[in-house]
Amino acid sequence: MSRVIVFGGHGRIALLLAPILVARGDEVTAVIRNPDHVADVEQTGATAQIADVEQLDTAAIAELIRGHDAVVWSAGAGGGDPARTYAVDRDAATRTMDAAAAADVKRYVLVSWLGSTADHGVPESDSFFPYADAKWAADEYLRGTDLEGTILGPGTLTFDEPTGRIDLEAPDRGRVARADVAAVIAGALIEPATIGRTVRFGNGTPDSSEPIADALAR
Repeated sequence: MSRVIVFGGHGRIALLLAPILVARGDEVTAVIRNPDHVADVEQTGATAQIADVEQLDTAAIAELIRGHDAVVWSAGAGGGDPARTYAVDRDAATRTMDAAAAADVKRYVLVSWLGSTADHGVPESDSFFPYADAKWAADEYLRGTDLEGTILGPGTLTFDEPTGRIDLEAPDRGRVARADVAAVIAGALIEPATIGRTVRFGNGTPDSSEPIADALAR
């Protein structure tokens, strides 16, 4: 059994992740900003923790993380406001990394996106640029820490039924079901081979994909 704290606990992926973790015996703390979301979170078997990580400093976040075995960052501003995108997707994310280190919690899984590379190709004039820039900055920050980090880069998220399979190799990995992203997070948490890796993936095709556990183990 592990104690896992999930930031962005009311997000669509996090709500799918929590039942997977709970079913295998983990204890899940889901960090949420809105008290109205407590019931939704606790229906998954997680324990809701109300906290606004956009406002909390590193020391306060470390107190939330202390006593857990792993951190999952699955939060985001949701686009729209560039200033808030940077505040959440970059600044709050990196504070949780510093906080995890301060709390002596080494395992950290960061949910990013498939295109998060230095040459992501999104022009500054594009409204998507702040998201791309903030995600890349958070990814790079994690790579520079001493945490046991894993960066997950899913493709375009869908509400399709889960396949239990992902494709790591195709040039355009394309779309991926949110439920499969949740399964990848859960798998990465317990697969040592993912530590220090950036895992970019989509669902691919039946011929190009492989079971999630197999993909993460190699």
